[in-house]
Amino acid sequence: MPLDIAHSVCPHDCPSTCALEVERLDARTIGRVHGGRKDGYTAGVVCAKVARYAERQHHPDRLARPLRRVGPKGVGLAAFEPISWEDALDTVAAKFAEAARQYGPETVWPYFYAGTMGHVQRDGIDRLRNVMKYSRQYGTICVALTDAGWMAGVGVKRGTDSREIAESDLIVVWGGNPVATQVNLMSHIQRARKRRGAKLVVVDTYRTPTAEVADLAIILRPGTDAALACAIMHVAFKEGYADRDYMARYTDVPDALEAHVRDRDPAWAARITGLPEETIWEFARLYGRTQRSFIRVGYGFSRGRNGAAQVHAVTCLPAVTGAWKHRGGGALYAGGALYSLKKSVIQGLDAVDTTVRELDMSRIGPVLTGDAEALKGGPPVTAMLIQNTNPMVVAPDLANVHRGFRRDDLFVCVHEQFMTETAAMADIVLPATTFLEHDDIYTASGHTMLQIAKQAVEPFGEARENHFVIRELARRLGARHPGFEMSAWELIERTLADTGFPPAETFLEGRGHDCALPFETMHFLDGFGHKDGRFHFQADWSGLGPDGARLSALPDQNWVIDRETAAKPFRLVTAPARSFLNSTFGETPGSRQREGNPRVLIHPDDLAALGAADGTRLRLGNERGSVVVPARAFDGIRHGVVVVEGIWPNRAFEEGVGINVLTSAEPGLPAGGAVFHDTAIWIRPA
Repeated sequence: MPLDIAHSVCPHDCPSTCALEVERLDARTIGRVHGGRKDGYTAGVVCAKVARYAERQHHPDRLARPLRRVGPKGVGLAAFEPISWEDALDTVAAKFAEAARQYGPETVWPYFYAGTMGHVQRDGIDRLRNVMKYSRQYGTICVALTDAGWMAGVGVKRGTDSREIAESDLIVVWGGNPVATQVNLMSHIQRARKRRGAKLVVVDTYRTPTAEVADLAIILRPGTDAALACAIMHVAFKEGYADRDYMARYTDVPDALEAHVRDRDPAWAARITGLPEETIWEFARLYGRTQRSFIRVGYGFSRGRNGAAQVHAVTCLPAVTGAWKHRGGGALYAGGALYSLKKSVIQGLDAVDTTVRELDMSRIGPVLTGDAEALKGGPPVTAMLIQNTNPMVVAPDLANVHRGFRRDDLFVCVHEQFMTETAAMADIVLPATTFLEHDDIYTASGHTMLQIAKQAVEPFGEARENHFVIRELARRLGARHPGFEMSAWELIERTLADTGFPPAETFLEGRGHDCALPFETMHFLDGFGHKDGRFHFQADWSGLGPDGARLSALPDQNWVIDRETAAKPFRLVTAPARSFLNSTFGETPGSRQREGNPRVLIHPDDLAALGAADGTRLRLGNERGSVVVPARAFDGIRHGVVVVEGIWPNRAFEEGVGINVLTSAEPGLPAGGAVFHDTAIWIRPA
């Protein structure tokens, strides 16, 4: 008999948002998960961790019933007792109401992020927030810096269709590792290499698996990408690769840019980046002479205090060479502007009150420990609902995050699939559905398809979707909005209708809706996103955020980073691991077995200078704290740079606190953003 295939969409925080074909063994059980074959981007490919999603879907540790904590915080399941859904929701609503009576509604902070990327289940929490006038959330932990950098130059959040990689002669993966984190992108790159001899250049801070298969790997110091980009522009102007006619028509200040980069040559960039000067010349000439050059802008190099400026500098490159004119040329970061979903019914946007304070999610540590600036001068946060995120592990400044969650006066409800370390700190834990157990609608940042997924299997135990929790709390709290009266499917249908998209039924059975625009628009030949229709070499940083004055308007090396010092001579990068996705998949046997244990990648010469060897336990530290991690000697990295891959559970480290104890909650420029890869540390044998 043929397999029963359920069509779905991967919900995880990844640009690919893969179309999926799920083997459905019965109403509650799945087998293997495959990439959707009807989707031109997914093209039948899916990452290993999602292919074995049955490990997660049917994991024995999934939460099956609502729980109330009766023991100490942080212990885990043994500190909880089962209760009914009615009692759990009644308790949460009563605690929220009590907190609001004492301090006002801003004392309640609903907190979420991208554990699911489905718009209904992820963003419905905002509807409750907006109607109840609870504290708003400034969503900075992932894309704020990349958004700012891209928007500074391009002016609208879209770029070249990733399917055009098939027509590229040069693909530059800048600040990304698609072999580990975006396998679909890598499959498109490999086809272009095989079919048309396209070259692959990877720019990163260490020799990733993607860099290992590149034609040219550019391994630089963290926070110096803009210097490299400036040197490439210097060569383009000097050696005739700059398209002056294109710039005159489509950009703002090409003459000022040329004068600005005249003394920012490869020798200058080599001193900053640590790269050999000849490598910079090689890359610059390869990029300059290749018209069909495609830059896939990653997230990694944006995760620093100067991250937005770095992204902007890189986006200037195709505007200098005119690569945007050609099929397979230009750049892509994300495509949110292609969809422009009208989500008022999902998020309650008609109820937004901009006088209600907006708290920076990346600064949850300072917020929960009473920092007046982080609290915007308002009341303490004394009640939280947390969905789709695990801040006890993934947030920066973990010492303060942990201290905040230990407060006796903080009531926390966590809606989760597993007893995460954040759930272990909660007062009430609610069991959540997986993406296969509810309906949702998905956009993507790595391609152009709008997709919808219907529930494929019955929920595990008493697990309930996010939308159910939001509706039930709204009913108990007296919140009124049309979105609370609709099912998840009705919200999808209403959002499609409001936006002008076809009916939901047309999206089913693996058929998405392609939102790609004509070539001229995708390549900005009818104008960039700014009012003047031009790409902006001269960034208006002050227009993008309150700290814009600290960044140079024209592309440059901005020394606002956490630079190494005599006391802290190393720079730390906390890169993603192949088998985890943030803290997701850390519970699955396949992922744990593949990753093993945390390790710090360190250059052998640096290791020898410390009097240590491969496998030596090293203590990494700074003013925020320290962790102990075994060393792995690795020559694919610059001297003075170390990498710890993966967001491991705190318990994976011998002292019970994870790598983010070292990272800072200081906001990136110009308008905030997490700076996970911008950390100066000291190292010594443990």
